[in-house]
Amino acid sequence: MSFVDKYFVKMLSTKVGQDQYGNEYYLGFRKDYLGRHKRYVIYKGVEESSKVPPVWHAWLHYTINDLPEGIDNYEWQQEHIPNVTGTNY
Repeated sequence: MSFVDKYFVKMLSTKVGQDQYGNEYYLGFRKDYLGRHKRYVIYKGVEESSKVPPVWHAWLHYTINDLPEGIDNYEWQQEHIPNVTGTNY
């Protein structure tokens, strides 16, 4: 996402949350063709979609409507490991 895109998302949306990795989530004022408000994520650091936690992924894709603030991880869930495809690791 370019600087201009991030600027317009921040200006034309409302910040609704932030995850443990520093990614910020926004709810847009505009609606999509189904009448739902658009949802955005602005990544902190490298733009890697695997850094989005499962509950925020569900919110971004309209699987759940409630904000995932306060929803804890299950004990069986592991911490995020970056995608290392194509590296020595």
